[in-house]
Amino acid sequence: MKKALTAGFASLLLTGALAAPVHALEVGGVDVPDTYSVVGQELQLNGAGTRSKWFMDLYVGGLYVQDKVSDGQAVINADEPQAITLHITSGMITSERMTEATLDGFKAATGGDLSAIQSDVDQFMAVFQEEIKEGDIFELVYVPGNGIQVMKNGEQKDTVGNFEFKKALFGIWLSDKPAQKDLKAKMLGNG
Repeated sequence: MKKALTAGFASLLLTGALAAPVHALEVGGVDVPDTYSVVGQELQLNGAGTRSKWFMDLYVGGLYVQDKVSDGQAVINADEPQAITLHITSGMITSERMTEATLDGFKAATGGDLSAIQSDVDQFMAVFQEEIKEGDIFELVYVPGNGIQVMKNGEQKDTVGNFEFKKALFGIWLSDKPAQKDLKAKMLGNG
């Protein structure tokens, strides 16, 4: 009986190990998967890094693209499936702080002119009204012709905007005025 239980347990462990996703990168204690599936297409992890502020790590951001790219503008201007994942690693991120920081990011990415995408920004910001806590994962998935699918912890919360909105959203991390320069470099595989 003991031998059968041991064999069963070993088999269960092996099954779990084989079913576990392969991780390409461990960043700030977060395992960042090496691929991301969008509309039946596998995107590759381009790079990932940690967003820090006042010496505190806030989240790990990962960028997924079709083909590796080191130019932020090329990513922003590509009308093809792409994704950014944000793994919240700090309890210091609240709904209010995330909303404020994201709005600042939109302003920086657009030179302060949100007029063309203001309704999309407002719709997008509504996703952050729910409580945000350490361990939450946001997925911002661009599907051409459909907009940005906004996911939180694997659940789709909304689909927002169009290609112009995608450019502004991805610009938060990848524009000439990114949220954090070394995070941009790492997402672009340069860090």
